[in-house]
Amino acid sequence: MRVVFLGTGTSQGVPVIGCTCDVCTSPDPRNHRARPSIWIDLGGRHLVIDTPAEFRLQAIRFRLPRLDALLYTHAHADHIFGIDDIRRYNQMQREAIPLYASRETLAALRQAAGYIFDYTNENWALPKAIPRELDGPFELFGTTIEPLLVWHGSMPVTAYRIGRMAYVTDCSRIPAETMERLRALDLLILDALRYRPHPTHFSIPEALEVIEELKPKQALLTHLCHEVDHAAAEAGLPPHVRLAYDGLSVTVDD
Repeated sequence: MRVVFLGTGTSQGVPVIGCTCDVCTSPDPRNHRARPSIWIDLGGRHLVIDTPAEFRLQAIRFRLPRLDALLYTHAHADHIFGIDDIRRYNQMQREAIPLYASRETLAALRQAAGYIFDYTNENWALPKAIPRELDGPFELFGTTIEPLLVWHGSMPVTAYRIGRMAYVTDCSRIPAETMERLRALDLLILDALRYRPHPTHFSIPEALEVIEELKPKQALLTHLCHEVDHAAAEAGLPPHVRLAYDGLSVTVDD
């Protein structure tokens, strides 16, 4: 399994519009962060978790060859507003794309972009997705996908365990039962917005506490805002914890 980070930023991305801070003006490309999304290559079958507004540019930049399934964590704008751009994959593949999400997220997607579930138009001018409501673990391309509940403030968000990797974004609290399912991981990808506390996201110190308890072989921090300079932040992290960056590719045993 190969995991490619399409975006590692927060809702405003980095650089932030109109900001001249050291991170927003940094020449280090690792400080340039699109809104959060990952692409997972499962032996030539390709799934994406979340489609932010930059999804088209991300797919072009990192050469996403096809799209076999979509998974969504929740329906905030920075995670769904690129959904229209799946239409190019519909056109190339001549098929609707399975879309997996919680009941709440599917309802929000129907409100925001309900036309993607309308099959009365038989050509491929509009995007087409097949809704699949999450109801426990399921098999996809020979791999078990396990949706897990985490909390983004008071909002439920879906984290995913896929083999020995887990993706946990937009999170400020992890229930005990989900913590148990996040043990024995080779790779944990975890929300860590900034150093200061935030009401709906883990701070970097809080994320490190979670990592210390779960003890994955490797952890990568994502959903980073412009208060986090890549090089400076990594210098203070434990050896098995790094910052993710746009374009980072990681291989995990299935």
